[in-house]
Amino acid sequence: MAIKDVLREELENSIRMKKGYEKKLSELPRGSLQKKIIKDNVYYYVAFREKGRVKFEYKGKEVSKKMQKEYEHAKKLRAEYRKNISQLKKQIKYLKGALRGKEPV
Repeated sequence: MAIKDVLREELENSIRMKKGYEKKLSELPRGSLQKKIIKDNVYYYVAFREKGRVKFEYKGKEVSKKMQKEYEHAKKLRAEYRKNISQLKKQIKYLKGALRGKEPV
């Protein structure tokens, strides 16, 4: 097995992993849960970006612990997936360059 074959296989694996992380990222609930205090009353909103602007969606005066944990967990996963996608993009770019050499990939 030549080195180029190993690099091609690694490139295919990286592309597949990147697509998997992007799919998982799209399945997470969008936005993050925000608590606002207005005139001594507590209100919960989900903040998210839409067309470059921050939007707030009202969730109520009280939010269940389950929903709070769900959004907190999604926030951690989102950061982890974005980090992994960024690393994979760099790896894919490097592998494509290594495979290219003097011939097209």
